[in-house]
Amino acid sequence: MATTNDLKNGLVLKLEGGQLWSVVEFQHVKPGKGGAFVRTKLKNVLSGKVVDKTFNAGTKVETATVDKRGMQFSYKDGADFVFMDTETYEQLNVSPQTVGDAANYMLEGQEAIVAIYEGQPLYVELPASVELTVEYTEPGVQGDRSTGGTKPARLETGYEIGVPLFITTGEKVKVDTRTGEYLGRVNS
Repeated sequence: MATTNDLKNGLVLKLEGGQLWSVVEFQHVKPGKGGAFVRTKLKNVLSGKVVDKTFNAGTKVETATVDKRGMQFSYKDGADFVFMDTETYEQLNVSPQTVGDAANYMLEGQEAIVAIYEGQPLYVELPASVELTVEYTEPGVQGDRSTGGTKPARLETGYEIGVPLFITTGEKVKVDTRTGEYLGRVNS
């Protein structure tokens, strides 16, 4: 148990019948009249839904101990993704629903953080950006600017993103894992 004074970003709370909510933002507010309160933005750990919630200052909230481990994506076993703990070398099967959009950017050997609560994987967190090779893209036509200067490109993971016209098949690009946006060319 903790109080609202102990809230910090990333803390996982157990609210409303055992649901897990991660603190995204919090703000202590002391109005001129009335008691102080804490305004928070919470993200449901499993569904990703974000809600605003207000607590009276000093209210007790139940915290959940979530173990975040550095792991390495090893291989796919059927539909499941198999991760290896980089310290203990234990393997953990993670369902595609838990991996979510991170699957679009993962290659074998990819480092990730896997959040585990009571032995159950909750989510997979990748670095903010990854470097991937363009598997296929159409050649850019000089002078064609009607598409805003981008074209589709299929990455080595099979995921498709928009890249500038000058990018060619076989080049390495940097991709934002949160938005799926092209960030730049990687010079080898």
